[in-house]
Amino acid sequence: MCGIIGVLGKNQVAPLILEALKRLEYRGYDSAGIATINEGALDRRRAVGKLINLSDALVHEPLAGRAGIGHTRWATHGAPTKANAHPHRSGGVTVVHNGIIENFRALREELAAKGLAAETETDTETIAHLTRLHLDAGMTPADAVAATLARLEGAFALAFLFEGEDDLMIGARKGSPLAVGHGNGEMFLGSDAIALAPMTDMVTYLEEGDWVVLTRDSIQIFDEKGRRANRPATRIRLDQVQVDKAGHKHFMAKEIAEQPAILRAALEFYTDPKTGELVLPEEVDFRDCDRLVMIACGTGHYATQVAKYWFEQLAGLPVETDIASEYRYRQPVMGARNIGIFVSQSGETADTLAALRHMQGNVAQTIGVINVGTSSIARETDVSLSIHAGPEISVASTKGFTAQILVLLLLALKAGRDRGTLSPDQVRGHMETLRSLPSLMAQAMDQESAIEMLAGRIAESRNALFLGRGIMYPLALEAALKLKELSYIHAEGYAAGELKHGPIALIDKSMPVIVLAPRDALYDKTISNMQEIMARQGPVILMSDEAGLSEAGEVWASLAMPTVPELLTPFVYSVPAQLLSYHTALARGTDVDQPRNLAKSVTVE
Repeated sequence: MCGIIGVLGKNQVAPLILEALKRLEYRGYDSAGIATINEGALDRRRAVGKLINLSDALVHEPLAGRAGIGHTRWATHGAPTKANAHPHRSGGVTVVHNGIIENFRALREELAAKGLAAETETDTETIAHLTRLHLDAGMTPADAVAATLARLEGAFALAFLFEGEDDLMIGARKGSPLAVGHGNGEMFLGSDAIALAPMTDMVTYLEEGDWVVLTRDSIQIFDEKGRRANRPATRIRLDQVQVDKAGHKHFMAKEIAEQPAILRAALEFYTDPKTGELVLPEEVDFRDCDRLVMIACGTGHYATQVAKYWFEQLAGLPVETDIASEYRYRQPVMGARNIGIFVSQSGETADTLAALRHMQGNVAQTIGVINVGTSSIARETDVSLSIHAGPEISVASTKGFTAQILVLLLLALKAGRDRGTLSPDQVRGHMETLRSLPSLMAQAMDQESAIEMLAGRIAESRNALFLGRGIMYPLALEAALKLKELSYIHAEGYAAGELKHGPIALIDKSMPVIVLAPRDALYDKTISNMQEIMARQGPVILMSDEAGLSEAGEVWASLAMPTVPELLTPFVYSVPAQLLSYHTALARGTDVDQPRNLAKSVTVE
């Protein structure tokens, strides 16, 4: 959500900033802008829509200067207009901002009374005005920023430039990530390592509440109390921040195709190569746990709902799953023998991070399941486990979801071993079963041509239902989310047994119903629910293996899946759900990688 890049460079920076902003498009945005300093003078260019519009503006009105800041904005306060686009300027200061300033209305009134009236609808403009007020009072830029930060309530990542200061940039973070990139006679600021990777492989991640004063040859970091702070520089692996499509039309297509290899690599990482034993950090210990609480948002939340079945069935462990944005507002009961698991692809999801901080100190342990090892959730949980998915650029999560449920399954196996509900031999047997997973997922991908044909039918609909029972129920929820994210078709996921408790009223010949029904212990019940739909002329798309399709009889459309061990069905059946959404979106002509109104990393509440 929003992207920030800042450069104190040796050469003209506007082209460099524009290229870095392109690497941040995956975060989601609806306007963009760049500001530079040239021989002491501030100037800026802004545009609504895609970065090509900003690029065109720069062709017609180039921006000179060796110092600059850039931004891709995902609108919060105020519509996506040129006036509301960042960078915002007041007098001799310009700023870009990711986050939300919660007290901006009170600050706006205060500033207006002092002659600095608002000209935009944004909360960010108050930051520029407030900093200008301090500068006009005779403060240095660093002191002015410090005084401004002390007045802000909410979440922010900020980058400032100042008129007359060609060799100065100031950044700050609270609740939103920000990193410093080190160069040779150059310095950089960025929302994440992906933006910084083409310019440097040496990065310092700012801690919560930090602010930093940069010149081309120096870095001074201060903590939230204004004390000098030392933060380590980390060398990033450039192969882990590559964002090319590798020959695919879209990042989503690439990321779907990567899943077998990614899951194989993640499984190898958590397996002893000599014994085949499951290997997780020693700190992860479920022996004294009496309740597990799993917190996440969006797709991550559905991953925890899948994993709930595993923890209960394999480990006999009571499990609660909750949406992060709701968790801390309902006065949840926490116990000293509880363990909290926090799932986030970015590791920076604002609601999940806030829930983690709410739980800390009240439970036995917190565990992060993350994809970015340097993220806030990775640093702040007691133990963090990487899903090893690599950068996921498409807004709709695919490989992130399956990699998350893999790590959660491994945790469930560890919990079963710790609690004595699974013998060591049983755990080894499950690990052996998992080794067939990449091959089975590849087999599911072989059905893409058939899925594309089905997508053509779905694309003509305005609504769709996804049904599943047991562990297929949360997968139905995830499949429905994918379809509405990408194609803008209204879709809902339901437990098939709930059909008669309301949703069956929606069934008619124009409502496609996708039924996820592997030939498992609940297959017969799912097929009975499917027959109720067909009796009311509902067009059914049945996803099952050959035996399941044969037994079910004639349906509107079917998709043959490989025969899969029950433990692996959520992984394998996620593939057709992802491909169905992808091809439906293509058929409807929507933006697959960057659906409207959505952001990849939700860093505001």
